[in-house]
Amino acid sequence: MGVSHFKIPLFLLSLIIFCMFEHALAGTTKHYNFEIRHQNVTRLCHTKSIVTVNGQFPGPRIVAREGDRLLIKVTNHVQNNITIHWHGIRQLQSGWADGPSYVTQCPIQTGQTFVYNYTIVGQRGTLWWHAHISWLRSTLYGPLIILPKLNAQYPFAKPHKEVPIIFGEWWNADPEAIITQALQTGGGPNVSDAYTINGLPGPLYNCSHKDTFKLKVKPGKIYLLRLINAALNDELFFSIANHTLTVVETDAVYVKPFATNTILITPGQTTNVILKTNSHYPNATFLMTARPYATGLGTFDNTTVAAILEYKTPSNTHHSAASLKNLPLLKPILPALNDTSFATKFTNKLRSLASAQFPANVPQKVDKHFFFTVGLGTTPCPQNQTCQGPTNSTKFSASVNNVSFIQPTTALLQTHFFGQSNRVYTPDFPTKPLVPFNYTGTPPNNTMVSNGTKVVVLPFNTSVELVMQDTSILGAESHPLHLHGFNFFVVGQGFGNYDPNKDPANFNLDDPIERNTVGVPSGGWVAIRFLADNPGVWFMHCHLEVHTSWGLKMAWVVLDGKLPNQKLFPPPADLPMC
Repeated sequence: MGVSHFKIPLFLLSLIIFCMFEHALAGTTKHYNFEIRHQNVTRLCHTKSIVTVNGQFPGPRIVAREGDRLLIKVTNHVQNNITIHWHGIRQLQSGWADGPSYVTQCPIQTGQTFVYNYTIVGQRGTLWWHAHISWLRSTLYGPLIILPKLNAQYPFAKPHKEVPIIFGEWWNADPEAIITQALQTGGGPNVSDAYTINGLPGPLYNCSHKDTFKLKVKPGKIYLLRLINAALNDELFFSIANHTLTVVETDAVYVKPFATNTILITPGQTTNVILKTNSHYPNATFLMTARPYATGLGTFDNTTVAAILEYKTPSNTHHSAASLKNLPLLKPILPALNDTSFATKFTNKLRSLASAQFPANVPQKVDKHFFFTVGLGTTPCPQNQTCQGPTNSTKFSASVNNVSFIQPTTALLQTHFFGQSNRVYTPDFPTKPLVPFNYTGTPPNNTMVSNGTKVVVLPFNTSVELVMQDTSILGAESHPLHLHGFNFFVVGQGFGNYDPNKDPANFNLDDPIERNTVGVPSGGWVAIRFLADNPGVWFMHCHLEVHTSWGLKMAWVVLDGKLPNQKLFPPPADLPMC
Protein backbone atom coordinates (compact mmCIF):
# COMPACT_ATOMS: atom_id res chain seq x y z
CA MET A 1 0.00 0.00 0.00
CA GLY A 2 1.52 3.32 -1.06
CA VAL A 3 2.08 6.30 1.21
CA SER A 4 -0.28 9.19 0.45
CA HIS A 5 1.11 12.76 0.60
CA PHE A 6 -1.04 15.61 1.93
CA LYS A 7 -0.46 18.65 -0.26
CA ILE A 8 -1.05 22.19 1.07
CA PRO A 9 -2.46 24.47 -1.63
CA LEU A 10 0.02 27.19 -2.62
CA PHE A 11 -2.26 30.08 -1.59
CA LEU A 12 -2.80 28.47 1.85
CA LEU A 13 0.93 27.92 2.30
CA SER A 14 1.54 31.58 1.44
CA LEU A 15 -1.10 32.62 3.98
CA ILE A 16 0.51 30.48 6.71
CA ILE A 17 3.97 31.94 5.98
CA PHE A 18 2.53 35.49 5.96
CA CYS A 19 0.80 34.93 9.31
CA MET A 20 4.00 33.52 10.82
CA PHE A 21 5.93 36.54 9.51
CA GLU A 22 3.32 38.93 10.91
CA HIS A 23 3.52 37.19 14.29
CA ALA A 24 7.32 37.52 14.27
CA LEU A 25 7.03 41.23 13.52
CA ALA A 26 4.40 41.78 16.19
CA GLY A 27 6.58 40.28 18.91
CA THR A 28 5.57 38.03 21.75
CA THR A 29 4.36 38.54 25.31
CA LYS A 30 6.93 37.74 27.98
CA HIS A 31 6.06 37.23 31.64
CA TYR A 32 8.41 37.85 34.55
CA ASN A 33 7.82 37.59 38.30
CA PHE A 34 9.76 39.95 40.57
CA GLU A 35 9.56 38.94 44.23
CA ILE A 36 11.03 41.73 46.39
CA ARG A 37 12.65 40.07 49.40
CA HIS A 38 15.50 40.44 51.87
CA GLN A 39 18.56 38.32 51.26
CA ASN A 40 21.77 37.93 53.29
CA VAL A 41 24.76 38.80 51.12
CA THR A 42 28.45 38.83 52.08
CA ARG A 43 30.92 41.28 50.57
CA LEU A 44 34.24 42.56 51.99
CA CYS A 45 33.84 39.98 54.81
CA HIS A 46 30.68 41.81 55.87
CA THR A 47 27.31 40.04 55.81
CA LYS A 48 24.14 42.10 55.70
CA SER A 49 20.52 41.78 54.67
CA ILE A 50 19.79 43.63 51.43
CA VAL A 51 16.62 44.15 49.40
CA THR A 52 16.71 41.99 46.27
CA VAL A 53 14.61 40.75 43.37
CA ASN A 54 14.16 36.97 43.61
CA GLY A 55 17.07 36.77 46.06
CA GLN A 56 19.56 37.79 43.35
CA PHE A 57 22.22 40.52 43.51
CA PRO A 58 22.41 42.01 40.95
CA GLY A 59 18.84 41.22 39.97
CA PRO A 60 17.65 38.93 37.15
CA ARG A 61 18.38 39.66 33.53
CA ILE A 62 15.39 40.53 31.35
CA VAL A 63 15.82 39.53 27.71
CA ALA A 64 13.27 40.56 25.09
CA ARG A 65 13.06 41.45 21.41
CA GLU A 66 12.08 44.68 19.76
CA GLY A 67 8.28 44.56 19.50
CA ASP A 68 7.78 42.29 22.51
CA ARG A 69 5.24 43.05 25.21
CA LEU A 70 6.50 42.66 28.78
CA LEU A 71 4.31 41.82 31.76
CA ILE A 72 6.39 42.02 34.92
CA LYS A 73 4.56 41.19 38.11
CA VAL A 74 6.22 42.84 41.13
CA THR A 75 5.24 41.60 44.60
CA ASN A 76 6.58 43.48 47.61
CA HIS A 77 7.52 41.28 50.61
CA VAL A 78 9.62 43.91 52.44
CA GLN A 79 8.76 46.84 54.71
CA ASN A 80 10.07 49.43 52.23
CA ASN A 81 7.82 50.96 49.59
CA ILE A 82 8.98 49.85 46.12
CA THR A 83 8.79 51.04 42.52
CA ILE A 84 10.74 49.75 39.50
CA HIS A 85 11.86 51.94 36.58
CA TRP A 86 12.67 50.47 33.16
CA HIS A 87 15.49 52.86 32.38
CA GLY A 88 15.48 54.03 28.76
CA ILE A 89 12.24 52.33 27.70
CA ARG A 90 10.21 55.03 25.97
CA GLN A 91 6.87 53.82 27.39
CA LEU A 92 4.82 55.07 24.43
CA GLN A 93 1.28 55.67 25.78
CA SER A 94 2.20 53.47 28.77
CA GLY A 95 3.52 56.07 31.20
CA TRP A 96 1.82 54.24 34.08
CA ALA A 97 4.57 51.60 33.78
CA ASP A 98 7.52 54.03 33.92
CA GLY A 99 8.09 53.65 37.64
CA PRO A 100 9.46 56.82 39.35
CA SER A 101 7.76 57.04 42.74
CA TYR A 102 5.17 59.82 43.17
CA VAL A 103 5.67 60.87 39.52
CA THR A 104 3.97 58.13 37.46
CA GLN A 105 2.77 55.94 40.30
CA CYS A 106 2.32 55.61 44.04
CA PRO A 107 4.70 53.01 45.47
CA ILE A 108 3.96 49.31 45.80
CA GLN A 109 3.44 48.91 49.54
CA THR A 110 4.20 45.89 51.72
CA GLY A 111 2.14 42.89 50.63
CA GLN A 112 0.97 44.56 47.42
CA THR A 113 1.46 43.53 43.78
CA PHE A 114 1.60 45.60 40.60
CA VAL A 115 2.05 44.39 37.00
CA TYR A 116 4.24 46.61 34.81
CA ASN A 117 2.76 46.27 31.32
CA TYR A 118 4.51 47.82 28.31
CA THR A 119 5.56 47.12 24.73
CA ILE A 120 9.05 47.77 23.36
CA VAL A 121 8.54 49.94 20.27
CA GLY A 122 11.38 50.84 17.90
CA GLN A 123 14.16 50.10 20.39
CA ARG A 124 16.88 47.49 20.55
CA GLY A 125 20.10 47.30 22.59
CA THR A 126 21.21 47.47 26.22
CA LEU A 127 19.04 49.15 28.83
CA TRP A 128 18.49 48.31 32.50
CA TRP A 129 15.96 48.35 35.31
CA HIS A 130 16.25 49.67 38.85
CA ALA A 131 14.27 50.72 41.90
CA HIS A 132 13.16 54.35 41.68
CA ILE A 133 12.50 55.32 45.27
CA SER A 134 15.01 56.67 47.79
CA TRP A 135 18.36 54.81 47.56
CA LEU A 136 16.95 51.30 47.05
CA ARG A 137 18.50 51.06 43.60
CA SER A 138 21.82 50.43 45.41
CA THR A 139 20.81 46.73 45.39
CA LEU A 140 17.68 46.60 43.18
CA TYR A 141 18.97 46.68 39.61
CA GLY A 142 19.61 44.42 36.63
CA PRO A 143 20.14 44.32 32.84
CA LEU A 144 17.30 44.78 30.34
CA ILE A 145 18.53 43.47 27.01
CA ILE A 146 16.49 44.07 23.86
CA LEU A 147 17.51 41.88 20.94
CA PRO A 148 16.80 43.00 17.37
CA LYS A 149 13.72 41.57 15.65
CA LEU A 150 14.07 38.01 14.37
CA ASN A 151 16.37 37.83 11.34
CA ALA A 152 17.53 41.44 11.85
CA GLN A 153 21.30 41.87 11.93
CA TYR A 154 23.59 43.98 14.09
CA PRO A 155 25.30 46.75 12.09
CA PHE A 156 28.63 45.21 13.18
CA ALA A 157 30.23 41.76 13.19
CA LYS A 158 28.17 39.10 14.91
CA PRO A 159 29.71 38.40 18.33
CA HIS A 160 30.76 34.96 19.50
CA LYS A 161 29.20 35.76 22.88
CA GLU A 162 27.39 38.64 24.61
CA VAL A 163 28.24 39.51 28.23
CA PRO A 164 26.45 42.04 30.47
CA ILE A 165 28.85 43.94 32.76
CA ILE A 166 27.04 46.06 35.31
CA PHE A 167 28.85 48.47 37.63
CA GLY A 168 27.45 49.10 41.10
CA GLU A 169 28.34 50.27 44.60
CA TRP A 170 28.43 48.41 47.90
CA TRP A 171 27.87 49.84 51.38
CA ASN A 172 28.65 47.83 54.51
CA ALA A 173 25.96 49.94 56.19
CA ASP A 174 22.33 50.33 55.11
CA PRO A 175 22.15 52.91 52.27
CA GLU A 176 18.60 53.84 53.31
CA ALA A 177 19.85 54.79 56.79
CA ILE A 178 22.75 56.73 55.26
CA ILE A 179 20.59 58.98 53.07
CA THR A 180 17.96 59.39 55.81
CA GLN A 181 20.62 60.64 58.23
CA ALA A 182 22.17 62.91 55.58
CA LEU A 183 18.82 64.55 54.80
CA GLN A 184 18.20 65.10 58.52
CA THR A 185 21.61 66.65 59.21
CA GLY A 186 21.85 68.51 55.90
CA GLY A 187 25.34 67.13 55.27
CA GLY A 188 26.86 64.94 52.60
CA PRO A 189 26.10 61.20 52.93
CA ASN A 190 28.81 58.61 53.60
CA VAL A 191 30.37 57.23 50.43
CA SER A 192 30.27 53.56 49.46
CA ASP A 193 32.80 51.01 50.70
CA ALA A 194 33.46 49.54 47.26
CA TYR A 195 32.50 49.56 43.62
CA THR A 196 31.35 46.30 42.08
CA ILE A 197 31.34 44.54 38.71
CA ASN A 198 28.35 42.20 38.41
CA GLY A 199 27.92 42.54 42.18
CA LEU A 200 31.55 41.63 43.03
CA PRO A 201 34.23 44.05 44.34
CA GLY A 202 37.23 42.18 42.93
CA PRO A 203 40.78 41.48 44.14
CA LEU A 204 41.97 45.06 44.81
CA TYR A 205 39.86 45.42 47.98
CA ASN A 206 40.63 43.90 51.36
CA CYS A 207 38.89 40.60 52.00
CA SER A 208 37.34 40.33 48.55
CA HIS A 209 39.72 38.28 46.42
CA LYS A 210 37.24 35.41 46.12
CA ASP A 211 34.47 37.88 45.16
CA THR A 212 35.82 38.53 41.67
CA PHE A 213 33.99 38.37 38.36
CA LYS A 214 35.91 36.37 35.75
CA LEU A 215 35.29 36.63 32.03
CA LYS A 216 36.70 33.56 30.29
CA VAL A 217 37.36 34.05 26.59
CA LYS A 218 38.76 32.18 23.61
CA PRO A 219 41.52 33.56 21.34
CA GLY A 220 40.55 35.28 18.11
CA LYS A 221 36.88 35.73 18.98
CA ILE A 222 34.55 38.74 19.06
CA TYR A 223 32.70 39.48 22.30
CA LEU A 224 29.98 42.06 22.81
CA LEU A 225 30.26 43.57 26.29
CA ARG A 226 27.05 45.26 27.42
CA LEU A 227 28.28 47.84 29.96
CA ILE A 228 25.80 49.41 32.42
CA ASN A 229 26.62 51.99 35.09
CA ALA A 230 24.25 51.28 37.99
CA ALA A 231 26.47 53.03 40.55
CA LEU A 232 24.56 55.50 42.72
CA ASN A 233 26.88 58.48 42.72
CA ASP A 234 29.88 58.10 40.42
CA GLU A 235 30.80 58.37 36.78
CA LEU A 236 33.37 55.71 35.92
CA PHE A 237 36.36 55.13 33.67
CA PHE A 238 36.67 51.51 32.45
CA SER A 239 39.49 49.70 30.66
CA ILE A 240 40.86 46.20 29.98
CA ALA A 241 44.62 45.72 30.13
CA ASN A 242 46.28 45.25 26.71
CA HIS A 243 42.94 45.16 24.85
CA THR A 244 41.22 47.70 22.62
CA LEU A 245 37.48 48.29 22.86
CA THR A 246 35.30 49.39 19.94
CA VAL A 247 32.25 51.42 20.95
CA VAL A 248 29.19 50.42 18.86
CA GLU A 249 26.18 51.54 20.92
CA THR A 250 25.20 53.92 23.72
CA ASP A 251 21.86 53.97 25.56
CA ALA A 252 20.44 51.38 23.11
CA VAL A 253 21.26 53.48 20.03
CA TYR A 254 23.85 52.38 17.44
CA VAL A 255 26.80 54.73 16.98
CA LYS A 256 29.56 55.20 14.44
CA PRO A 257 32.11 52.68 15.73
CA PHE A 258 35.39 53.95 17.15
CA ALA A 259 38.27 52.28 18.98
CA THR A 260 39.42 53.32 22.45
CA ASN A 261 41.43 51.92 25.35
CA THR A 262 39.14 53.50 27.96
CA ILE A 263 35.49 54.42 28.12
CA LEU A 264 33.64 56.91 30.32
CA ILE A 265 30.18 55.92 31.51
CA THR A 266 27.93 57.94 33.83
CA PRO A 267 25.29 56.52 36.17
CA GLY A 268 22.25 55.68 34.05
CA GLN A 269 24.18 55.21 30.83
CA THR A 270 24.85 52.00 28.91
CA THR A 271 27.61 51.39 26.37
CA ASN A 272 28.07 48.36 24.13
CA VAL A 273 31.65 47.62 23.13
CA ILE A 274 33.22 45.01 20.87
CA LEU A 275 36.16 43.17 22.41
CA LYS A 276 38.30 41.26 19.92
CA THR A 277 40.52 38.80 21.78
CA ASN A 278 44.13 38.07 20.89
CA SER A 279 44.48 35.61 18.04
CA HIS A 280 46.91 33.48 20.07
CA TYR A 281 46.87 32.17 23.61
CA PRO A 282 48.58 34.94 25.67
CA ASN A 283 51.01 34.22 28.47
CA ALA A 284 49.09 36.44 30.93
CA THR A 285 45.72 37.21 32.45
CA PHE A 286 44.27 40.71 32.37
CA LEU A 287 42.51 42.99 34.81
CA MET A 288 39.35 44.84 33.78
CA THR A 289 39.14 47.88 36.07
CA ALA A 290 36.89 50.84 36.75
CA ARG A 291 37.29 53.84 39.02
CA PRO A 292 35.53 57.20 39.28
CA TYR A 293 35.73 60.32 37.19
CA ALA A 294 35.09 62.88 39.93
CA THR A 295 34.78 66.64 39.44
CA GLY A 296 33.00 67.77 42.61
CA LEU A 297 34.53 69.08 45.81
CA GLY A 298 32.76 66.52 48.05
CA THR A 299 34.14 63.24 49.32
CA PHE A 300 33.93 60.21 47.09
CA ASP A 301 35.17 56.65 46.91
CA ASN A 302 38.41 56.82 44.90
CA THR A 303 39.05 53.07 44.94
CA THR A 304 39.24 50.73 41.95
CA VAL A 305 37.00 47.75 41.18
CA ALA A 306 38.50 44.93 39.17
CA ALA A 307 37.44 41.82 37.30
CA ILE A 308 39.62 39.32 35.45
CA LEU A 309 39.78 38.56 31.74
CA GLU A 310 41.14 35.05 31.40
CA TYR A 311 41.80 33.05 28.25
CA LYS A 312 40.32 29.54 28.43
CA THR A 313 42.94 26.85 28.48
CA PRO A 314 42.90 24.97 25.15
CA SER A 315 42.37 21.26 25.67
CA ASN A 316 45.45 20.42 23.57
CA THR A 317 47.97 22.42 25.64
CA HIS A 318 49.93 21.64 28.76
CA HIS A 319 48.46 24.63 30.69
CA SER A 320 46.76 23.58 33.91
CA ALA A 321 44.59 25.46 36.38
CA ALA A 322 47.62 25.69 38.67
CA SER A 323 49.84 27.18 35.95
CA LEU A 324 47.11 29.70 35.04
CA LYS A 325 47.36 31.09 38.56
CA ASN A 326 51.07 31.74 38.04
CA LEU A 327 50.56 33.81 34.88
CA PRO A 328 51.37 37.52 35.23
CA LEU A 329 48.32 39.71 35.89
CA LEU A 330 48.40 42.84 33.74
CA LYS A 331 46.65 46.02 34.90
CA PRO A 332 45.33 48.83 32.66
CA ILE A 333 46.25 52.48 33.14
CA LEU A 334 43.13 54.57 33.78
CA PRO A 335 42.89 58.38 33.40
CA ALA A 336 43.35 60.57 36.47
CA LEU A 337 40.31 60.93 38.71
CA ASN A 338 39.61 64.47 37.48
CA ASP A 339 40.66 64.05 33.83
CA THR A 340 38.02 66.28 32.24
CA SER A 341 40.15 66.52 29.10
CA PHE A 342 39.80 62.77 28.47
CA ALA A 343 36.10 62.89 29.35
CA THR A 344 35.53 65.66 26.81
CA LYS A 345 37.50 63.97 24.03
CA PHE A 346 35.64 60.71 24.62
CA THR A 347 32.16 62.26 24.52
CA ASN A 348 33.07 64.28 21.41
CA LYS A 349 33.77 61.02 19.54
CA LEU A 350 30.19 59.79 20.03
CA ARG A 351 28.10 60.16 16.87
CA SER A 352 24.83 58.53 15.84
CA LEU A 353 25.16 55.87 13.15
CA ALA A 354 22.74 58.00 11.08
CA SER A 355 22.36 55.37 8.36
CA ALA A 356 19.39 54.79 6.07
CA GLN A 357 18.27 51.93 8.33
CA PHE A 358 19.00 53.77 11.59
CA PRO A 359 18.51 57.48 10.84
CA ALA A 360 19.15 60.33 13.26
CA ASN A 361 15.82 62.17 13.23
CA VAL A 362 17.07 65.39 14.81
CA PRO A 363 14.40 68.11 15.12
CA GLN A 364 15.54 70.75 12.63
CA LYS A 365 13.12 73.40 13.81
CA VAL A 366 12.49 74.31 17.45
CA ASP A 367 9.09 75.27 18.88
CA LYS A 368 10.21 75.91 22.46
CA HIS A 369 13.59 76.94 23.85
CA PHE A 370 14.54 76.29 27.48
CA PHE A 371 17.63 77.23 29.48
CA PHE A 372 18.07 75.34 32.77
CA THR A 373 20.79 75.85 35.35
CA VAL A 374 21.69 72.67 37.25
CA GLY A 375 23.78 72.59 40.39
CA LEU A 376 24.10 72.72 44.13
CA GLY A 377 22.92 75.31 46.63
CA THR A 378 21.67 75.59 50.17
CA THR A 379 18.48 75.77 52.20
CA PRO A 380 18.16 77.14 55.74
CA CYS A 381 18.68 74.82 58.67
CA PRO A 382 15.47 74.28 60.70
CA GLN A 383 15.11 76.57 63.69
CA ASN A 384 16.95 75.48 66.87
CA GLN A 385 18.94 72.88 64.92
CA THR A 386 22.60 72.75 63.93
CA CYS A 387 23.20 71.40 60.41
CA GLN A 388 26.20 69.86 58.65
CA GLY A 389 25.86 71.67 55.32
CA PRO A 390 28.32 74.25 53.95
CA THR A 391 27.70 76.15 57.23
CA ASN A 392 26.11 75.01 60.49
CA SER A 393 23.04 77.07 59.63
CA THR A 394 22.46 75.60 56.14
CA LYS A 395 21.69 72.28 54.49
CA PHE A 396 22.99 71.02 51.16
CA SER A 397 20.37 71.34 48.44
CA ALA A 398 20.27 71.02 44.65
CA SER A 399 18.04 72.59 42.04
CA VAL A 400 17.08 73.16 38.42
CA ASN A 401 16.62 76.88 37.64
CA ASN A 402 16.90 77.47 41.40
CA VAL A 403 13.81 75.31 42.07
CA SER A 404 14.51 72.36 44.38
CA PHE A 405 11.80 69.80 43.66
CA ILE A 406 9.44 68.93 46.50
CA GLN A 407 8.19 65.38 46.05
CA PRO A 408 4.38 65.25 46.23
CA THR A 409 2.51 62.73 48.35
CA THR A 410 0.45 61.48 45.41
CA ALA A 411 1.52 60.62 41.86
CA LEU A 412 1.73 63.51 39.40
CA LEU A 413 0.48 61.37 36.49
CA GLN A 414 -2.73 60.43 38.30
CA THR A 415 -3.49 64.02 39.27
CA HIS A 416 -2.79 65.14 35.68
CA PHE A 417 -4.88 62.39 34.07
CA PHE A 418 -7.90 63.05 36.31
CA GLY A 419 -7.56 66.85 36.16
CA GLN A 420 -6.81 67.13 39.88
CA SER A 421 -3.47 68.94 39.77
CA ASN A 422 -4.72 71.76 41.99
CA ARG A 423 -2.55 71.97 45.13
CA VAL A 424 -0.36 69.06 43.93
CA TYR A 425 1.75 70.83 41.30
CA THR A 426 1.81 74.11 39.39
CA PRO A 427 2.49 74.47 35.63
CA ASP A 428 4.88 77.41 36.05
CA PHE A 429 8.36 75.91 36.02
CA PRO A 430 10.65 78.75 34.83
CA THR A 431 11.89 78.42 31.24
CA LYS A 432 15.12 80.21 32.24
CA PRO A 433 16.73 81.41 35.50
CA LEU A 434 14.66 84.14 37.12
CA VAL A 435 17.86 85.89 38.23
CA PRO A 436 20.69 85.55 35.67
CA PHE A 437 24.26 85.54 37.01
CA ASN A 438 27.78 84.51 35.96
CA TYR A 439 27.01 80.80 36.14
CA THR A 440 30.57 79.47 36.00
CA GLY A 441 32.36 82.50 37.48
CA THR A 442 32.61 83.75 41.05
CA PRO A 443 29.60 82.33 42.90
CA PRO A 444 26.96 84.79 44.09
CA ASN A 445 26.75 85.62 47.81
CA ASN A 446 23.23 84.20 48.03
CA THR A 447 23.35 80.42 47.54
CA MET A 448 19.79 79.77 48.76
CA VAL A 449 17.44 77.83 46.48
CA SER A 450 13.65 77.96 46.33
CA ASN A 451 11.41 74.92 46.75
CA GLY A 452 8.33 73.80 44.84
CA THR A 453 6.53 71.15 42.81
CA LYS A 454 6.50 72.85 39.42
CA VAL A 455 6.26 71.31 35.94
CA VAL A 456 6.63 72.36 32.30
CA VAL A 457 3.50 71.72 30.21
CA LEU A 458 4.03 70.96 26.50
CA PRO A 459 1.45 70.48 23.73
CA PHE A 460 1.76 67.16 21.92
CA ASN A 461 4.48 67.10 19.21
CA THR A 462 6.31 70.19 20.48
CA SER A 463 9.95 70.23 19.37
CA VAL A 464 12.14 71.23 22.29
CA GLU A 465 15.65 72.60 22.60
CA LEU A 466 17.00 72.50 26.14
CA VAL A 467 20.34 73.94 27.22
CA MET A 468 21.52 72.71 30.63
CA GLN A 469 24.14 74.86 32.30
CA ASP A 470 26.32 73.73 35.21
CA THR A 471 26.88 76.30 37.95
CA SER A 472 29.92 76.92 40.15
CA ILE A 473 27.81 77.51 43.29
CA LEU A 474 29.49 75.25 45.90
CA GLY A 475 31.86 74.11 43.12
CA ALA A 476 31.43 73.18 39.46
CA GLU A 477 30.51 69.55 38.94
CA SER A 478 29.50 67.17 36.17
CA HIS A 479 25.82 66.15 36.35
CA PRO A 480 24.45 63.14 34.42
CA LEU A 481 20.86 64.18 33.55
CA HIS A 482 18.32 61.49 32.66
CA LEU A 483 15.08 62.24 30.82
CA HIS A 484 12.27 59.69 31.15
CA GLY A 485 9.95 58.89 28.24
CA PHE A 486 12.21 60.16 25.46
CA ASN A 487 15.50 59.80 23.69
CA PHE A 488 17.14 63.12 22.86
CA PHE A 489 19.94 64.32 20.58
CA VAL A 490 23.01 65.99 22.09
CA VAL A 491 23.47 68.78 19.54
CA GLY A 492 26.17 70.78 21.34
CA GLN A 493 28.28 71.18 24.46
CA GLY A 494 31.02 73.43 25.74
CA PHE A 495 32.72 74.99 28.75
CA GLY A 496 31.99 78.29 30.47
CA ASN A 497 28.68 80.10 30.08
CA TYR A 498 26.46 79.18 27.13
CA ASP A 499 26.30 81.99 24.56
CA PRO A 500 22.94 81.93 22.71
CA ASN A 501 24.34 84.29 20.04
CA LYS A 502 27.42 82.24 19.13
CA ASP A 503 27.17 78.64 20.29
CA PRO A 504 24.17 77.46 18.17
CA ALA A 505 26.22 78.07 15.02
CA ASN A 506 28.36 75.08 16.01
CA PHE A 507 25.48 72.69 16.76
CA ASN A 508 25.62 69.28 15.08
CA LEU A 509 22.22 68.69 13.46
CA ASP A 510 23.40 65.87 11.17
CA ASP A 511 24.59 62.95 13.30
CA PRO A 512 24.56 63.97 17.00
CA ILE A 513 24.56 61.21 19.57
CA GLU A 514 21.08 60.08 20.62
CA ARG A 515 20.64 58.94 24.21
CA ASN A 516 18.55 59.12 27.39
CA THR A 517 21.23 60.23 29.91
CA VAL A 518 23.84 62.91 29.28
CA GLY A 519 26.61 64.40 31.39
CA VAL A 520 26.38 68.17 31.80
CA PRO A 521 30.10 69.07 31.69
CA SER A 522 31.74 70.36 34.86
CA GLY A 523 31.80 74.15 34.51
CA GLY A 524 30.05 73.92 31.15
CA TRP A 525 26.80 73.31 29.28
CA VAL A 526 25.09 70.79 27.02
CA ALA A 527 22.31 71.37 24.47
CA ILE A 528 19.76 68.66 23.62
CA ARG A 529 16.76 68.45 21.29
CA PHE A 530 13.78 66.12 21.44
CA LEU A 531 10.24 65.84 20.08
CA ALA A 532 7.55 65.72 22.79
CA ASP A 533 5.54 62.99 21.03
CA ASN A 534 4.77 60.85 24.10
CA PRO A 535 1.80 61.95 26.26
CA GLY A 536 2.18 61.72 30.04
CA VAL A 537 4.25 63.05 32.92
CA TRP A 538 7.98 62.56 32.50
CA PHE A 539 10.61 62.88 35.19
CA MET A 540 14.00 64.53 34.53
CA HIS A 541 16.69 64.32 37.19
CA CYS A 542 20.38 64.02 37.97
CA HIS A 543 21.40 60.36 38.09
CA LEU A 544 23.79 61.03 40.95
CA GLU A 545 21.38 59.79 43.59
CA VAL A 546 22.61 62.19 46.25
CA HIS A 547 21.73 65.16 44.02
CA THR A 548 18.29 63.71 43.26
CA SER A 549 17.74 63.33 47.02
CA TRP A 550 18.67 67.01 47.42
CA GLY A 551 16.12 68.10 44.80
CA LEU A 552 17.90 68.21 41.42
CA LYS A 553 14.82 67.00 39.54
CA MET A 554 11.71 68.27 37.74
CA ALA A 555 8.92 66.99 35.49
CA TRP A 556 7.51 67.61 32.00
CA VAL A 557 3.80 67.19 31.28
CA VAL A 558 3.10 66.31 27.63
CA LEU A 559 -0.56 66.74 26.71
CA ASP A 560 -2.56 64.27 24.62
CA GLY A 561 -2.66 64.69 20.87
CA LYS A 562 -5.83 64.53 18.79
CA LEU A 563 -5.49 61.01 17.41
CA PRO A 564 -6.14 57.81 19.42
CA ASN A 565 -2.46 56.75 19.20
CA GLN A 566 -1.47 60.14 20.64
CA LYS A 567 -3.36 59.74 23.91
CA LEU A 568 -2.30 58.24 27.23
CA PHE A 569 -4.18 55.06 28.05
CA PRO A 570 -6.27 55.02 31.26
CA PRO A 571 -4.51 53.72 34.39
CA PRO A 572 -4.43 49.96 34.98
CA ALA A 573 -6.85 48.58 37.56
CA ASP A 574 -4.02 47.41 39.86
CA LEU A 575 -2.19 50.78 39.94
CA PRO A 576 -1.08 51.28 43.58
CA MET A 577 -2.81 53.97 45.63
CA CYS A 578 -1.04 56.40 47.94
